[in-house]
Amino acid sequence: MSLKSSLKTVVTLGQGVSVGLPPATEDADPIELFTNWFDAAHQSGILMPEAVALATASPDGVPSARMVLMKYADPRGFVFFTNYGSQKARELDANPRAALCFHWAVLQRQVRVTGRVARVSAEESAEYFATRARGSQIGAWASRQSQDLRDREQLEERIHDMETEFAGDDVPRPPFWGGYRLDPERIEFWQGRVGRLHDRLVFSRAEGGWTTRRLYP
Repeated sequence: MSLKSSLKTVVTLGQGVSVGLPPATEDADPIELFTNWFDAAHQSGILMPEAVALATASPDGVPSARMVLMKYADPRGFVFFTNYGSQKARELDANPRAALCFHWAVLQRQVRVTGRVARVSAEESAEYFATRARGSQIGAWASRQSQDLRDREQLEERIHDMETEFAGDDVPRPPFWGGYRLDPERIEFWQGRVGRLHDRLVFSRAEGGWTTRRLYP
């Protein structure tokens, strides 16, 4: 986080902001509004504004949450990538509903998204994988994500083996690694306000578009 962002956090923390969500926001497209907020988070100097809490649940309803990196969002939904053997992937494949929560403290903003989740195509996963740093590509092959690891040395041995296997070649996408897209059914925008009288605006997907409503803070 930049010095400017750090100072802004100190100034605004717990105080809220004077300008909230104007009535006209209720007529906005929620994906466009998210894009505007996400761009503002980038411009604020926040470290990794793409970091987001992802909540999943097992088939019998046991919840789990972790931080992931959203790689992009568009009218089709919010996309992140993972090992298909990870806990989150296993839960998503068995129970394809999830929630995301972005929190940008400097701006006193939060966005909550819920919806159905599906894997992106192999082609889309491969296209993104090709943009990753080579070390991250090797790591994707070496990691048996969420499985037991004897010690750090075992992981480093697997990394060395993968580096040897792909030496001098491009690293292909592992067949057990790829993306998921959360297709939003509900998006809530939360703007901190003075006196904890926050603005909350909810967009819910409806036939042919979105409906909106405001909530008490």
